Amino acid sequence: MLLINDLWESRDEKQWEDALKRYWARIRPENREREEFMQALGTESAGKLGAREWFEFLLNKYFPWKYTRPDRLASFTKLFRVYEGENKLDYLHSITRKLFTFNPAQIGTGLEIAGAIRGLGPAGASGLLANLFPKWFGTADQFVVKSLCEVKSLPERPKLLAMLPHSDCLTDRDAMLLIAIMRRKARELNELFDTDEWTPRKIDMILWALRGEDSCCDSDASTNAYTHA
Repeated sequence: MLLINDLWESRDEKQWEDALKRYWARIRPENREREEFMQALGTESAGKLGAREWFEFLLNKYFPWKYTRPDRLASFTKLFRVYEGENKLDYLHSITRKLFTFNPAQIGTGLEIAGAIRGLGPAGASGLLANLFPKWFGTADQFVVKSLCEVKSLPERPKLLAMLPHSDCLTDRDAMLLIAIMRRKARELNELFDTDEWTPRKIDMILWALRGEDSCCDSDASTNAYTHA
């Protein structure tokens, strides 16, 4: 298996495809059904959800996908359940509807809208956007930071290394940079392989899958707050 630093420079399409398969190989069996559901999620079906349906989707599908540590899941869903407790599902729905009217090319706007949902910081917001708009967004969390820090040729590496101390609590600015890097890499691969199959979401899947396999950065993946597998 190629290390992320070597893969990043690879011009071999099969090596990239194999790296993507590694993502699915690392999904725990008990999480595979949820993962496949999120993978199949599209803007058309999500855009048709009503207020109650959006609440149930986020509570029962998205939050468990994004936050698999029981303590973190409990903490974030407690914040999210306030919408139901205060009878504000329509207000939640008014936020989610904005996700289908903004220009997905605008990273900051997307993060601002999704981040307005209780319980979603930049990592959670970017993960929701990545599932809704995989051609535009990738999940920006500490796994991505730690994996990208291994890519020595990245001009943004000094900024990425500076993120490490707070990579479990990224800012919107941090997330914007990470998503921009994933967009750029997806574009480069599509041009290189003459296809349109590569997306920021697939880049984030690869970065997650290769986490910790060649790290020069201190990382304990098993205790990560934002793991989704």
